[in-house]
Amino acid sequence: MQAVPTVDFAPAIELLAVASLSAAGVLAVWWWRQRRAGHGDRRIALAALAAFLTADLIVFGAFTRLTDSGLGCPDWPGCYGAASPWGASAHIDAAERAQPAGPVTVTKAWIEMIHRYLAMTVGALILALTVVLARARTSVGPASAFAWAALAWVLVQGLFGKYTVTLKLYPAVVTAHLLGGMVLLGLLMAQLEALRQAPRLAAARGAAWVLALVAAQIALGGWVSSNYAVLACRGFPLCNGEWWPPADYAVGFTLLRQLGRAGSEGYVSFEALVAIQIVHRLFAAVVVVAVLALAWRLWRDRGEVARRAAAMLVGLLMLQLLSGLSNVLLDWPMLAALLHTTGAACFVALLVVLVMRARPQRAAATAVIEGALRRHHA
Repeated sequence: MQAVPTVDFAPAIELLAVASLSAAGVLAVWWWRQRRAGHGDRRIALAALAAFLTADLIVFGAFTRLTDSGLGCPDWPGCYGAASPWGASAHIDAAERAQPAGPVTVTKAWIEMIHRYLAMTVGALILALTVVLARARTSVGPASAFAWAALAWVLVQGLFGKYTVTLKLYPAVVTAHLLGGMVLLGLLMAQLEALRQAPRLAAARGAAWVLALVAAQIALGGWVSSNYAVLACRGFPLCNGEWWPPADYAVGFTLLRQLGRAGSEGYVSFEALVAIQIVHRLFAAVVVVAVLALAWRLWRDRGEVARRAAAMLVGLLMLQLLSGLSNVLLDWPMLAALLHTTGAACFVALLVVLVMRARPQRAAATAVIEGALRRHHA
């Protein structure tokens, strides 16, 4: 396969143009649908759109990883120095002829580049939302701070995407890229809730601790996926026919190593992959208890909003358990794997909403004044 520089900024201008056109189209649809709405409702709709597309981006990132398309274009930010696989067709054909089952094919190249196009479109929308909030004539409270944080973080996420390619799917970077996407989604959901200024939900106290546990479990799940350890344990609840099979936790959780490698000691052993899978399973039990405890507290509140949130938590928990078991028992089917990532993103979004609603309300006088200002300028 012909060597190619891992970082080539030559197509950057063309990629920015593609992202700008894509974002302009999305913004045009948003503006048309919200043309009769007030300024406040428009901002909420734009924030919701950015959060929705970010969740889509997370799931499509999982699809990119599951189809082994992460190196479909082995350079960054373009594809063999071109802005699309069309411009790189000669290089892709040569690579595919050299390694028909290798990491570079026409299909994988398109999957990888579509992921990059979507990521750049999300970045452009976040920039547009930040500008809209910065120019708001009424106070938008902490929403503006969340907007600036999201804008800064999307740049960090871009670096994770770059190093995912240039470091050849380094497991720690791939896992960090997944977590970074979840952080971005959380920031956008927090911004959306700040704009909505929904009433406080006292029964949601403790949601921040559950969110922290879910984040840790997502990190463990990312580590399972990036090390291809999903099928290291066959069967459930037993692992390869044993309650406590041989496992190498030291190598399994060595973060600074290449994919499949164990430093100077050669390749990662099967026992190391078993260790990764076992820890993910055990910590899942902790998360289940925490989520059920929060759901029970919300259900006891008896309010409609609280009970709806409790039902959603239990529903998402069931989705995660069933999709996780399907990955193991049905040999990692694509649908189950994507549902597992989707459920994780939904968990983050819902828990961030609950964290925001569990915060103490602002002084009543301040709320009344800002409400009057919003109605005046809407």
